[in-house]
Amino acid sequence: MVYPMIEDLEPASTRLVVSQLEQIGIRPGNIRRNLRVQDLMDVIIEKNEGTLTLNKAVAVRTGKYTGRSPDDRFIVDDEMTHDTVDWGKINHPFPSNKFENLLGKMKKHIENKDIFVFDGFVGADKNHRLPIRIITDHAWQSLFVRQLFIRPTKEELEEHKPEFTLLAINDFKAVPEVDGTRSDVFIILNYSKKIVLIGGTPYAGEIKKAMFSVMNYFLPAKGVFPMHCSANIGREGDTALFFGLSGTGKTTLSADSNRMLIGDDEHGWSENGVFNFEGGCYAKCINLNREAEPQIWDAIKFGTVLENVVVDRESLEPNFNDSSLTENTRAAYPLDYIPGAVIPSLGGNPGVIIFLTADAFGVMPPIAKLTKEGAMYHFMSGYTSKLAGTERGITEPRATFSECFGAPFMSRHASVYAKLLGDKITKHNTNVYLVNTGWSGGPYGIGKRMNISHTRKMVTAALTRELEGVRYRHDDVFNVDVPTECPGVPSEVLNPRNTWSEKEAYDSSAKKLAQMFVENFRKFGSVSREIVDAGPRV
Repeated sequence: MVYPMIEDLEPASTRLVVSQLEQIGIRPGNIRRNLRVQDLMDVIIEKNEGTLTLNKAVAVRTGKYTGRSPDDRFIVDDEMTHDTVDWGKINHPFPSNKFENLLGKMKKHIENKDIFVFDGFVGADKNHRLPIRIITDHAWQSLFVRQLFIRPTKEELEEHKPEFTLLAINDFKAVPEVDGTRSDVFIILNYSKKIVLIGGTPYAGEIKKAMFSVMNYFLPAKGVFPMHCSANIGREGDTALFFGLSGTGKTTLSADSNRMLIGDDEHGWSENGVFNFEGGCYAKCINLNREAEPQIWDAIKFGTVLENVVVDRESLEPNFNDSSLTENTRAAYPLDYIPGAVIPSLGGNPGVIIFLTADAFGVMPPIAKLTKEGAMYHFMSGYTSKLAGTERGITEPRATFSECFGAPFMSRHASVYAKLLGDKITKHNTNVYLVNTGWSGGPYGIGKRMNISHTRKMVTAALTRELEGVRYRHDDVFNVDVPTECPGVPSEVLNPRNTWSEKEAYDSSAKKLAQMFVENFRKFGSVSREIVDAGPRV
């Protein structure tokens, strides 16, 4: 019998792990389960999987796959999912028999080979958490998941029984014409069998987002609202949420020295309040500097995984300004690397919600207050710009509408999540603001990215309720209320039209974007008139 290489694991627990793996047909060689950070880093360096940097982080490269591969993501279409998954451009169906064939090949591929196993949880709320097992063929990915997901106590580890298993084998590639995949890369979620298969791509973000998709499928049936957002708590115990796609500022804006971080990306909102799905952060670090983002800068230290960050060969110092590998450089570190982070990562019912959009047209207000119906409209619309590097093929910002500010990870229809949001806003009288972290003074290529210090001050004013006492003007095109003043922010910045030298060009671009909103919203079909009327007007 093979035993895991870990000092703290009791023989009884060892037998349990081996038995669990054998039950699903996995018979590897050596099993390295829940290794300590130092042990994993030693293996990473020994196997030449990464480089130890000057600040004791480990830097790895993922080759040509430096972002997610959305077209290679599938969900098994079976009796359970056929009528509950929102099939289409995002959720691609995959046959059950093809899944079984591919799983069988992957099992054979790792037979008698060394694997790394992480047993832990998704979800800080013990009433709603999911016990998981993640099996990888690379030590650095095992370190990644150890830092990103919720680590069990010694007692929890000894009796751990995974409800969902994810198998990520970078060295295994599919044969499309045989296996039914689009390419040699695949991410396949089987909700009935509770197994996720990932092959061909080393990009670790696929593991993180696959488990997010799992939670997004199962939680709504329990009355829990799964959210693609960051969350933090103020000194008075006030919880706030930040919704937005990658690169819109969720991580940066929620990492506030005056507030305590609950989490930077994925949460659930239950009857008891907000809880983080994860135990770590996966922060974008292109152009990272200590002055603008001190908490993220200081979190890059021993045990942090730097993904596709260029490192100087001689000094071993990370160069966060170098985008030669990708714009989507990342740092993965545990939540407790952030000073004052809330652990366990739980919060109350949010009093403020911030919707973040990176408007590449440069016409949306930097901040606007939304009515309940307006919040429903913009949540369903999910307007933003996909930023360079977050997906393969994205080299410059591209306008997009991503339902629920996270369509790539939402398995059910947008209306399911929108209803949960509306119910929560009503029940807890939550204020909602729309914040543009995109461009000002013109579109991408002409204007400039929003000043982060101005954005921070606007967000702070919203969280501290200072914006409730100022004057507003109504933006007739986007049909939102815009403050005419905000502490620490020049008044001309608050009106995007004032930042453009060509006013007629602004008017034309604003109307164009408003028309895009209207046309996009038609896809939702029958929606209440109150919600439709809360959107932009043309």
